[in-house]
Amino acid sequence: MPQHARTTRVCRDCDGFPVVAITTGTRHADGTRATLRIACPTCQGTGHTASAALARTGR
Repeated sequence: MPQHARTTRVCRDCDGFPVVAITTGTRHADGTRATLRIACPTCQGTGHTASAALARTGR
């Protein structure tokens, strides 16, 4: 049986990698690195975009 392709649209700005961890250069008391988690502003960290039909409903 053939597999169906997924229909969810991947965010074009983050290419499906919506959250990244950036090191600040400092370390915690236990020696681990202090990091910031930054989410994609376009998809708000979901990795997917809304379909065109859902985006136009506010007209």
